[in-house]
Amino acid sequence: MQYFDTHAHIGLIFDDPIEQLLVCQQAKQAGVVGIVSICNSLMDFTQVYENLKTAEHVFHAVGVSPSEVQNPGKDWQRRIEDSLKLPRVVAIGEIGLDYFHRFGDRKSQIELFIDQLEMAARFDKPVIVHNREAGKDVFDILKDRMPPAGAVLHCYSEDAEYARRALDLNLYFSFAGNLTYRNARNLHETAQAVPLERILVESEAPFMVPAEYRGKRNKPEYLPSTVDFLAQVLDLPIEEVAAATTANARRFLRLG
Repeated sequence: MQYFDTHAHIGLIFDDPIEQLLVCQQAKQAGVVGIVSICNSLMDFTQVYENLKTAEHVFHAVGVSPSEVQNPGKDWQRRIEDSLKLPRVVAIGEIGLDYFHRFGDRKSQIELFIDQLEMAARFDKPVIVHNREAGKDVFDILKDRMPPAGAVLHCYSEDAEYARRALDLNLYFSFAGNLTYRNARNLHETAQAVPLERILVESEAPFMVPAEYRGKRNKPEYLPSTVDFLAQVLDLPIEEVAAATTANARRFLRLG
């Protein structure tokens, strides 16, 4: 079976370039044929991109997350635009809103989010959206400013009703290892409410380790455990869910 990890913070799993390559290779051996590397800062993006240049199954997203709103970096718009021209850079992200950690103020977060959505529209790239306790503002902004290439709500955290309303937008819904927690009933209900063709999966490594691996630092190679649990929730064969979520990722990222 083949799996596609649409969200992994490779640079946070290991600092060492050789170990970063190794963790990606181990994932491939576990059937994870594609990984989207996510970096919160542009400095991190530059380093991790360089480290993983030879890993052809690793793709990249570039952007400024809400955690960096107070210091996005000098000439950050130009740096994103230049990075989007690099091979295997397939999306803008992660971007969005985080009202839980209160990075900067809400107005600044919203402005940063909108600026990057407009950039995604200009460059015709999909976006990877971070939402933490900001569901209403994220929905309202995407409703008005969704880039043509669409978006994914990564590590989905809202309820099933929110997902049903969001289905009217050009959105995918990505589930991480927290789906496998038995008390995450809102996520189980959401997965059942969303059409399979709109579902993606992610490791969110090194965070959100699946229940099977609790106590360990999460890695993309653990993604099959999340897919297996998702298949149980949907009452479908794991082969079908693995194939569908992999095809969905390729379609969303325009990988053919």
